[in-house]
Formats: sequence, C-alpha cells, structure tokens
Amino acid sequence: MFYTGNMATSDDRLKLAARSLSGTAIGDAFGECFFGAQEQMLDHIQNKHLPLERLMFTDDTIMAIALFRSLEAFGTIDKDYVLGCFLQNYQIDTHRGYGPSMHHFFREVAAGADGKKVAAEKFEGMGSMGNGSAMRAALIGAYFYDNLALVKLQTAASSIITHTNIEAVAGAIAVATAAALATRQQEMGERYSRNTFLNEIIEALPQSDTRSQIGKARAMEGSYSIPTLVAALGNGTRMLAQDTVPLALWCAAKHLNDFEACLWELVSALGDRDTLCAIAGGIVALSAPETTIPLSWQHQVESWKESDFYKQPLRSWKQNN
Repeated sequence: MFYTGNMATSDDRLKLAARSLSGTAIGDAFGECFFGAQEQMLDHIQNKHLPLERLMFTDDTIMAIALFRSLEAFGTIDKDYVLGCFLQNYQIDTHRGYGPSMHHFFREVAAGADGKKVAAEKFEGMGSMGNGSAMRAALIGAYFYDNLALVKLQTAASSIITHTNIEAVAGAIAVATAAALATRQQEMGERYSRNTFLNEIIEALPQSDTRSQIGKARAMEGSYSIPTLVAALGNGTRMLAQDTVPLALWCAAKHLNDFEACLWELVSALGDRDTLCAIAGGIVALSAPETTIPLSWQHQVESWKESDFYKQPLRSWKQNN
C-alpha cells in the first residue's frame, strides 16, 4: 500500500474511487444514448430528454472497472493485473464500443503476444495517442487525491498498458489530476476557480499538444458557445487525447458543482459523446452535490457493481516480463 500523506483509509479511498467510477458510468451511458440521427439527437438535447429508458455503458466504463479492481486488490495500479482484467472483460462482451486498435490489441494478447510490446509497437512504434487511457483515469485521481505526484505516477502506469504515446499519457494525467482536484475541493476544503483548476492541471503535464490544447481551453471564457469551443478544441471526433480531453476539462471546470448541467452542455458538442461525458462525469461526480445527479439517471444506467465485468473472478493475469 502506498503512503499518501494523510489519514484517509483504503476504504475511504475506495469509496471516492467508486463515486468517480459511478460518475464515469453515468456519463458514459448518458453520452452513448445520444448517438443517432443528428437532427433528432439535437432535438432530444435541446428538450433535455433521454432517447432511451435503459442506459448501457461502454468500454470506457469497463476499462475503468479494471483499474478500480486493481486499487481494491492492491492499493496500486498493478499493470499485469489490469491487463488481465482488460482482456477478460473484453472477452465477456466484445461489442461495447472498443475501437479497431483495441480489438487488434486484445486479439494479439489473447493469442499470446506480449502486451507491452504490442502497445509500444502501435502506429509504427509511436504508440497510441487515442483517448482510451484518459476515459478511464478519473478514479485514480480520486483514490490518490492527496498526493498529486502519486496521481501522476499511477496514471502514467495505467496509460502505458495500452497507450504509450506522450499525448495519451498526458491526457490521462490531465483527467486524473482534475479528479484529484475535484476531490480535494470536497475532502480538503480547497476551492478552485475555472482558471486555477485548469492551471493546476496544466502544471502537472509534460510538454505535449494535449497540454497546449488545455492551455487554449483555459483562455476560453465560460460564456463561449459549444460550436466555438468545438472549432477550437475538437470534440473527440478523431478519438485522440488532444481533441477530446481539453473540451471535457473545460466543461468540468465550468460545472464543478453541477453534474447534470455539465453533461447536458457537453453532450451538445456531439463527437465522441460517450467518452467526453465519461471523462467529465468521473470528475464532477467528486465535487458536485449528489442532488445534481438525477435519480432517474442513476436508476436507468446499468450497475457496474452488479456487472460481470466487476464481479467475475479474474482467472489469470500474469504476463511475461
């Protein structure tokens, strides 16, 4: 178990991580239900009406569950254990929104390939800069909230299991740091304006396009329209860390105290809406009053705690070093 600098118990930390994971699941399932004919979806969004009664989460939440299980079992991110969870959960249901790169990754690992090598060799040796490691990272920030250096270390470890490119690593660290700050606001009484919140995140990041784009987000006032923000920051259409994380953080920073308002504004950006809302949901669930998370949403979203992705014992998880 890592020493993190205060008297919070592992149970306390797991409760915070679970709160973040529930926010991720709600945001993920919420965003996912708005894929469809654009005019129809925009009408639903304008009228604040969910298109579906039963909301199902995607790979965004499923991969976050693996990180939670590692923290629950060891108090740290055990990369081999997490990879084993990733692979087992992928095989439980391969139709949960995984991208082509992740399908290839899991099939190679299942066939006996070394996961570290497969991840490092993606995209001609550059590694993936996709948004996949950012979408699952918030709960790490919740767990290690009182030690931002450890948040950074643990999140980088969680990213390189599948996404080794500096952009993906920076995106994941940005999300986890945001979640840690949101937790500190609730648990330690710290207060952040939109700008100071984004400043703290930027300071935690390595030099990267993702860091630069978050800097651009910081300069855009809270009154900016979503179309303007999308034009400047992207909306995840390219499914890259640098065109997904900045907009999600801009919206989270604006709505730290209102979960519902955050998701309604963010989903109107369209693009990779499940991932955008999963990222913001995992952050804002830690700082916003629970009353801002509609009970109807909580009841409509499938329970990650009752899912096989969480409850099924992990059969095998050791990888070759």
